Amino acid sequence: LMASPSDQTAKIIDGKAIANTIRSEIAEEVRDLSEKHGKVPGLAVVIVGVRKDSQTYVNMKRKACAEVGIKSFDVDLPEDVCEADLITKVHELNSDPEVHGILVQLPLPKHINEENVLGAISIDKDVDGFHPLNIGKLAMKGREPLFLPCTPKGCLELLARSGIKIKGQRAVVVGRSNIVGLPVSLLLLKADATVTTVHSHTKDPAAIIREADIVIAAAGQACMIKGNWIKPGAAVIDVGTNAVNDPSRKSGYRLVGDVDFAEASKVAGFITPVPGGVGPMTVAMLLRNTLDGAKRVIGQ
Repeated sequence: LMASPSDQTAKIIDGKAIANTIRSEIAEEVRDLSEKHGKVPGLAVVIVGVRKDSQTYVNMKRKACAEVGIKSFDVDLPEDVCEADLITKVHELNSDPEVHGILVQLPLPKHINEENVLGAISIDKDVDGFHPLNIGKLAMKGREPLFLPCTPKGCLELLARSGIKIKGQRAVVVGRSNIVGLPVSLLLLKADATVTTVHSHTKDPAAIIREADIVIAAAGQACMIKGNWIKPGAAVIDVGTNAVNDPSRKSGYRLVGDVDFAEASKVAGFITPVPGGVGPMTVAMLLRNTLDGAKRVIGQ
């Protein structure tokens, strides 16, 4: 008996499992560096103020470093720190030979100009990949940035490790942020996909998304992408993490993506869950970037 199409379920891309594999690969290389050169990679994690979500992310990043043997340098600054003092701190970290990566947790308080701070990070230590020179090289054919932004890099790694072909495929990126949407569309272009960006001013986004072999959802709109927007068999990478009210949870909320998972997983060929999809990959790529930064310096 033929199964009816509605019985089809997408293969779940387990970001947690893939990230764990990558983390063990990194831990092994860190041990190698330590044994051969007596040095380990160092990551400075700078946080300004006391935003709950930022604190959570930073603690996660610091803990992940410890697990793979990367030394983390903790820089916690008060909410009211002035921009000049923050930039001075960044310059100190630039000149510290034990620090191979510098991460400034975003968003910064309103009184600080983000562009000035990110531009102050040495391009050789820009493990977030947000320095305009790194983004600029990413946008140019035949140029290679020193670092790729972690979340976009994680998205492509999920596709690669799931055996999903990018070359010649139609990819649609939903969202155009500097952190995810724009760089991930540039990465897909570099990987020879045909790329369309859908954003808040796009007419009939559903029609465009329906054409996509690969959908990267990074709009920050809970469950915006419906099941019938997905081409049957497409690969769906959901970057969204949106809190929606859920009285049944102790916290009072649960996290959902930008894609309606229940619907889309009946149509797609591959799909990432939220949580447990892109999230763990972002941290794994940060560790990878830090290791790569260290390898460029140690043993040269």
